[in-house]
Amino acid sequence: MSNVETYRKENVDLKGKRVKCIKMNDEYPILPNEVGTIDTVDDMGTIHVKWDNGRRLGLCREEDEYELL
Repeated sequence: MSNVETYRKENVDLKGKRVKCIKMNDEYPILPNEVGTIDTVDDMGTIHVKWDNGRRLGLCREEDEYELL
């Protein structure tokens, strides 16, 4: 399996998984311990989440801290 195929498979496998925000580097961040459901992962690696508080905001793998539940 190529690197691209592996990357795509990992991203598809994340869809629907639950995630908890530990720390977000954003002007209007999701607060620590908020949880949500992963909607998609884009080509840049941003994890787009539907947060249980009603917001939609992506997690940046390089900058934000999170935990898969």
